[in-house]
Amino acid sequence: MIKASIIGANGYTGLELMNILSAHKDAAVTHLVSVSNAGTPVTDIYPSLVDYRDKCFETLDIDKISDGSDVIFSCLPHSASAEICSAFFNRGKKIIDLSADFRYKSLDVYEKTYKVTHPDKELLNKAVYGLPELYRKKISSSSIVGNPGCYTTSSILPVYPLLKEAVVDADDIIIDAKSGTSGAGRKAEISGLFAEVNENFKAYSVAVHRHTSEIEQELSIAAGKDVAVSFTPHLLPINRGILSTIHLKLKKNRSADDIYDLYMKYYGTEPFVIISKDKLPSINSVKYGNYISIGFVVDKRLNRLIVISCLDNLIKGASGQAVQNMNIMFGIEETEGLKFQPRHI
Repeated sequence: MIKASIIGANGYTGLELMNILSAHKDAAVTHLVSVSNAGTPVTDIYPSLVDYRDKCFETLDIDKISDGSDVIFSCLPHSASAEICSAFFNRGKKIIDLSADFRYKSLDVYEKTYKVTHPDKELLNKAVYGLPELYRKKISSSSIVGNPGCYTTSSILPVYPLLKEAVVDADDIIIDAKSGTSGAGRKAEISGLFAEVNENFKAYSVAVHRHTSEIEQELSIAAGKDVAVSFTPHLLPINRGILSTIHLKLKKNRSADDIYDLYMKYYGTEPFVIISKDKLPSINSVKYGNYISIGFVVDKRLNRLIVISCLDNLIKGASGQAVQNMNIMFGIEETEGLKFQPRHI
C-alpha cells in the first residue's frame, strides 16, 4: 500500500486529492498538513469528506511525515513549495509538486516569470514535467514530478502533435482560454466574490499570464525551435472547468480526416484523452473526470485549424493528473483510482 501525504491539504487541489485517494485500492492517506487549519477536523472544513471524519489537519513535521509516507503531494503556492519538497526529497520520498516550482527546464525563465529565486536549482534539474501522455517513460523512473496546471494541460496536449508533425505554423498560435473560478484557488479576494463573478465574463492577465512561458516551453520542444504564443485567459462564472479555443494556421490543405488521424496516432490509446472529429467538446462533457476532450474544425476558407479542448481544472488540470503521475511512478495501473466518469450536471 502506497502511503501518501498531502501538504497544503486544505485547498481545492487537496480536497480533490483526498476524494480520489479515498477510493484508490493501492494508496492510503497518512498525513494531511495545513498550517492555517492545524488541529481542525477535516470535516469541519469539508463536511463532504466523510471518509476523513476521524482525521485532523496537522502542522508540518518533516521527520514525522517522512516516516509515514512514500509519496508527498505538495499543494503549496509557488516558491513556498520548492523548499519543502527539497526536504522530503532528501529523505528519499517521491514528490509530486502541484505548484510551478519544478515545471521549468530553464531556471532563468522560471525566476523571470515568478519573480523569485529558486531555492533548489539542482533539484529543479532532476524534475520531470508531469504530462503522462508525453513523458510517461521519464515519469516512471523519476522521484520528482512537476505536475502541470490546468491552462497548460488544455493548451499543450492539443497543439503538441500538430507542431511535432509540422502540420501548423509555429509562428501563428492563438490560445483563447476560459476557466471556472476554482482555478484561482480557495482564497478570499474581491475578484472572486459571487457578485463580482456571477452574470459576468472577463479577460485577465492579458499578454502577461504566467502560464504562457510554460506552454511555450513544451511547444518549443515539439516544434524543435522557440515558439511564442498569444495566450489570453478569461474567468467564467462557473465553479470548475476549462475550455480553450486554439487558432492555428495550417501549412497546407488538410482534411478533417487528416487531423483526426494525426491525433489518434498520438493519443488513440491514451486512457484519458478523448478525440472527436464530428462534434466539439463542452465543459459538461469532462466535468468531475480525469479527461481532456479535444475536437476541431478545419476552416477551409482561411486554411486555418480551430481546436477546442475541455478539461476539469481540478482533476485532469491538477489532482487527477497528480494521481495519474503517482500511479506511473509506482508502477501500478495508470488508471487506478481515476476510472470515475465525468458528470454532465
